[in-house]
Amino acid sequence: MEGAAAGHMIDLLVLGLPTLLVAVAMTMVGKGGGNFYVLILALGNTPMHEAAATGQFMLLSASVSAALIFGRKGSICWPLALVVGTSAALAALGGGYFSHCFSGFSLKLIFSALLLISGAAMLAPRPVGRSTARGPGSGIVDSGSGDETYRVNLWMALPATALAGFASGMVGVSGGSFLVPLMVLACGLPMHVAVGTASVLVAATAFMGFAGHAVQGDFNPSSAIPLALVAVAGGLLGGRLSLKARPRHLGRLFAYTNWLAALAMILNAFHARGLG
Repeated sequence: MEGAAAGHMIDLLVLGLPTLLVAVAMTMVGKGGGNFYVLILALGNTPMHEAAATGQFMLLSASVSAALIFGRKGSICWPLALVVGTSAALAALGGGYFSHCFSGFSLKLIFSALLLISGAAMLAPRPVGRSTARGPGSGIVDSGSGDETYRVNLWMALPATALAGFASGMVGVSGGSFLVPLMVLACGLPMHVAVGTASVLVAATAFMGFAGHAVQGDFNPSSAIPLALVAVAGGLLGGRLSLKARPRHLGRLFAYTNWLAALAMILNAFHARGLG
C-alpha cells in the first residue's frame, strides 16, 4: 500500500513540471492548452477518459487563476467577452454538428492550416492603437486598461468570432488559438487585453467540458487536484508575465506555439494514415 502511494506521488512529481511549463506558456498568450495537458497525462499512462476530465480541470484552474490576474489589472473586455463567448459557443455547436462532413484526416489538416495562418497573422506588422471603430454608435463599445483606451466594433467582432467558434467546434478545441488573433486583428484590442479576455472564454469552455466528464464519473480527485494546484501556480505566473511582456514578444510566443501544435497535428495525421 505504501509502495503504491509512493509510486503515485512520484508520478505526480514527474507530471508536475511539464504541467507548470504548459500552464505558464499557454496562459501568457490566452490559449487553453488542454491538448497539451491531455498529452502529458496520456504519456503518464492515465486512462483516456480520466485524462480528458483531469485535463479540463487543470485547464479550468489555470484559466481562472490567470483571469483573476488580468481582471485585477483591468485587462479584460467584459462586453466583448460576453458577445464573443455567446457567438463562439453557438458557432462551435454548428461546427461540431457539421464536422462529420469531413474525415478525421481532413479535420486535422484543416486545423493545422488554421493554426499556421493565425500564427503568421500574429507576426504581421500592425499599427499601434489601431481600432476597428471610428466613432460612437450602436454596436460600438468604448473600454480601456490603465491609461490605454480602445473602441471595439461589435458588428465586426460577431462574424469574426463566429468563424473562430465554428472552426474550434469542428476540431474540438477551446478556441484560444483562433480567438486571440481575431480579437487583436479584427477587433483592435491590445494584445494583453485580448489574452485576458480569452482567459475568461477558455475558463468557461473548460468548465462545461469538465462538468460533462465529471457527470460520467471520469474525475479522479487524487490526481486531478494536485496537478490543478500546479496549473493554478502556472496560471498566476503566466498572467503576471503576460502583463509585463511586450506585445510583440507575446505575438511571437503565440505564433511559435501555434506552429509547433500545427506540426505535431500534421505528423499525427499522416502517422495515423500510415504515411509517416
